[in-house]
Amino acid sequence: MQSKATTVDLYLQEVPAERLPALTAIRNLCLKELKGYKEIMRYGMPCYEKNNVTEVSFASQKNNIALYILKQDVMEQYKPELKGVSIGKGCIRFTKPGKIDFEVVQKMLAGTYLSKHIICG
Repeated sequence: MQSKATTVDLYLQEVPAERLPALTAIRNLCLKELKGYKEIMRYGMPCYEKNNVTEVSFASQKNNIALYILKQDVMEQYKPELKGVSIGKGCIRFTKPGKIDFEVVQKMLAGTYLSKHIICG
């Protein structure tokens, strides 16, 4: 869903109740692992920027929870751990909250923090 919310807190108030715990967990992992990043709303979803460049975002879409990891090296490194999940160039689509492996998400966020590579283009 593309939201008109101006803060992440307001965004989370709009999401379906069954997705709220998973989205809150993703947000908390972002806040924990992405130290020094700015949490903003952009493109109708929560985004995490460093040096005015969005590197991570997430969204409650119509048919999935989408997690955008925009560092190519991080996506490539963790693709094998995302078996059974729909993956695009920089997007991971979880069709059900129960399919989210939060341990892998945490590793990807930590990898994003450490990565010096450019974002997916």
